[in-house]
Amino acid sequence: MRSSPLFGIGAVPRVEGMSNPVVDTDAPLPTPAEPAPIDPPPESASLRSWLAVAAIAVGTFAVVSTEMLPVGLLTPISHGLHVSDGATGLAMTLAAVAAGFAAPTVLVAAGRVDRRIVLAAMMIVLFAANTIAALAQNFATLLVARVLVGVSIGGFWAIGASLPVRLVPAGSVGRASAVIFGGVSVASVVGVPVGTMIGEWAGWRVAFAAMAGLSAAVLVALLVLLPPLPAERAVRPRDIPALLRRGGVVAGAAALVLVIAGHFGAYTYVRPVLEEAGGLGPGPIGALLLGYGVAGVVGNVLAGAYAARPPHRTLALAAGLLAAAVVVLAVSGTWTPGTAAAMLVWGLAYGAVPVALQGWMSRVAPDAPEAGSAVFVTGFQVAISLGSLLGGVAVDAVATSSVLWFGAVPAAATTLLALVWGRRAGR
Repeated sequence: MRSSPLFGIGAVPRVEGMSNPVVDTDAPLPTPAEPAPIDPPPESASLRSWLAVAAIAVGTFAVVSTEMLPVGLLTPISHGLHVSDGATGLAMTLAAVAAGFAAPTVLVAAGRVDRRIVLAAMMIVLFAANTIAALAQNFATLLVARVLVGVSIGGFWAIGASLPVRLVPAGSVGRASAVIFGGVSVASVVGVPVGTMIGEWAGWRVAFAAMAGLSAAVLVALLVLLPPLPAERAVRPRDIPALLRRGGVVAGAAALVLVIAGHFGAYTYVRPVLEEAGGLGPGPIGALLLGYGVAGVVGNVLAGAYAARPPHRTLALAAGLLAAAVVVLAVSGTWTPGTAAAMLVWGLAYGAVPVALQGWMSRVAPDAPEAGSAVFVTGFQVAISLGSLLGGVAVDAVATSSVLWFGAVPAAATTLLALVWGRRAGR
């Protein structure tokens, strides 16, 4: 198997041709109804096909960047709307909860509706959410906007992740997947520092307005560039519970929830940590977040380069580095070199995490791409909401820096789980 980084993004592992894939088939999905005939992808990918893939990738960047925006703008939002830092973290929690419910719900509700239309609808919802957030005069209005963000994230990500095989020929699926999932990874590590810089330059409302503009541009691109994409088959409510009876899927979901909850429990409040414990101002914080983002892209590329290897090893290494980085950040105090090094390692480690987790899911559920995407997105969003919620409790009840210790423990547990599952799968 070969990984094909494109635009600096690590590839998601391809299933076809994989040696000894770990697939637990004790509980297969129900036999689907006869799918409607669809046109097969062409033998060679055209420029229009790659433009369609790029449009979906920018769409994933838009939805995930919008979700992460409050991380870099947490302090200005809390001051502007007169709420505490811990309460402002609910903007992350609520969006993630809504996304977790939306991923399977939108897939089931969409039925056989053309996937191009569904993606366009999700982008309209995102445009409305960002516009409402930019104009919000109180915290309750902002939370309404964040619920709409969650609906857009869950529906767009779950459907968009399964479309590479519909847009390009088999030989290019791995590269197309790399581009689409790269939008998620880049948003996770670059969207926050860019949003922070916009917020510092023009205010947090302008940052949300900028995302509304990007959402409108993506909507036009999707309608112009995507071909008709009739559903191959409708996802039924029983498909996802059937998938969760597979041991490999459950282990992967558990690892996902642990490491993502630990990461976002700490990362949601990284700006107050750097301000209070590190004694840093907006300029240095923006530079550190940008360095974190660059390191994250490097981690994404490195994880993609090792995509052919068992993903549990990549996940174990990345989660271990993440745990070590947040511990160093917790003890570095006002020692700026230690803080900078910890942020760079943290970004490097987290950049590899989504690639490794998606690789795990691809190996244990290669026969159910849309249902597998729903499990992945729902688990991801549940973990974000759990982490940011518990982190907010720790900030308000204990101390801001306590979230770093909260993040380290589940990340370390993920390393242990990945190694244990790897040994079991190897046998």
